[in-house]
Amino acid sequence: MKIELETIDPESKSPFRLLHDPKLSHLFYWHFHPEYELVYIEGANGTRHVGDHISEYEETDLVLIGSNIPHLNFDYGVKTTYREEVLHIKPSFKNTFVEPIPELQSLNRLLDLSRYGLAFHGETKKVVGELLKELHKLKPFEYFMAIMNILKRLSQSNEFELLHKKPYKNRYSKKEQSRIRDIYALIDERYQGKISVDEVAKFCNLTKPAFCRYFKKATGSTFIEFLNQYRISQSKRMLLTGKNVSETCFECGFESLSYFNRTFKKVTGENPSAFRKRLRTNNI
Repeated sequence: MKIELETIDPESKSPFRLLHDPKLSHLFYWHFHPEYELVYIEGANGTRHVGDHISEYEETDLVLIGSNIPHLNFDYGVKTTYREEVLHIKPSFKNTFVEPIPELQSLNRLLDLSRYGLAFHGETKKVVGELLKELHKLKPFEYFMAIMNILKRLSQSNEFELLHKKPYKNRYSKKEQSRIRDIYALIDERYQGKISVDEVAKFCNLTKPAFCRYFKKATGSTFIEFLNQYRISQSKRMLLTGKNVSETCFECGFESLSYFNRTFKKVTGENPSAFRKRLRTNNI
């Protein structure tokens, strides 16, 4: 896994960049960039990992991510046939174009709210998803106006949830970004087996107490809380593919079914059997 700082081509005078149907499902791509990002994916069940927020989406997802918020590619690990559209918006679009114009203050508020991470649902997700799928076909002027229409629709919608309780701040210095990248890579590679705090502390060249303080400050969670949250995220994906609760428990690195059940309910609010049954009922 790599954490990378992405930027729009500085030679481009356009405030927008569209990535039409990128395919990165094989790659655990934890990254951030100064651009705002609007991502739509359909035909997939996957992980929504934005900043400190980890959850699952089913079938489709539409998320607006603020500037410099680290996030995982939404198609990571997806095995189904899916489609994705990713729109990047330069910060200068907000600072020099949107902010000074009174008629665009709803767009300014939308981009301000993106600091929390916004997940849209309902009719908004459906309509905007279809509009995003058409962008790659448009000529420059129509392309620009279509994006303005998309942003207008999002700014007028109340069909969204905030992914963080307060605006997310990228807390990582360059050195910390490298260390967090390596820890995330270790978790992604090893979550199915045992990972001790002592082992990860040694991996980071820190004492156990120093590592615990560092990780809590950097992520807002203890290492065990974060590891369990990641494992539950993976377990939900496995349950979505039809695996039973027992198989899922041990394949996600939990050593006992009772601990898995307790942790799953703590993270999701329901036990894994109820989660699996609800999904099967909804798909009938």
